[in-house]
Amino acid sequence: MIPINLSGKTAIITGSGQGLGASTAALLARAGANVVINYFNDPQGMNLQRAKVASDAIGVSALLIDADVRDLTAVAAMFSRTIDHFGQIDLVVNNAGILRDRSIKKMTSEEWNDVVDTNLTGVFNVCKLAAEKLADGGRIVNVSSISAFQGFFGQCNYAAAKGGVVSLTKVLSKELAKRNITVNAVAPGVVLTEMGKSISEEVRKEMLKSIPLGRFGEPDEIGKVILFLCSDLASYVTGQTIHVSGGWWV
Repeated sequence: MIPINLSGKTAIITGSGQGLGASTAALLARAGANVVINYFNDPQGMNLQRAKVASDAIGVSALLIDADVRDLTAVAAMFSRTIDHFGQIDLVVNNAGILRDRSIKKMTSEEWNDVVDTNLTGVFNVCKLAAEKLADGGRIVNVSSISAFQGFFGQCNYAAAKGGVVSLTKVLSKELAKRNITVNAVAPGVVLTEMGKSISEEVRKEMLKSIPLGRFGEPDEIGKVILFLCSDLASYVTGQTIHVSGGWWV
């Protein structure tokens, strides 16, 4: 048996109040890491409620922080608070993301900007601070998507942003290699989180036909690959995008 032991390490997982992010945070905590549960505080307070559930399930090794990844100042404050609380940051998982699907004819500039600002600029902001604050030998894992490679109808904003994440990952893997910081991405297929369930049933049925394993993914199945990339088992893996899609490929 080869265990993954992240004891003594601290991870920031953006958008970790629910779905894939919450699942990943729980897995890293089970491996011994301290984890930051990051959420965006919406006016209705729903994200805070979900984030509290995720944090409470983990316990004392979790720290709840509200930070909008689109805001570099807010991201800097999150990094500072994490270091004040846990002492250092070793692992960063860029998971925060949104969907605003619509064909380009109907897509508004606001819908384009919302998705690109969150899914790409948000990753840039977090990676910029990680490049300054991450401990040597640290890990960055960026969540891209199969959409970056498939180019699904109605997702020009989302696919473009997630494609940008792949390219950003490759560049950062070179820039941070001298400090032995690895930078990788995962490209999930359809995972039945709240975001995945927002895809219509009719579209999901068509998607299922393209998946050799014949089913959609579970959040833990993506989280386990992220856990691997955060561990010493992946010490010689950097600049890569790992597809976790049940065999769905271009």
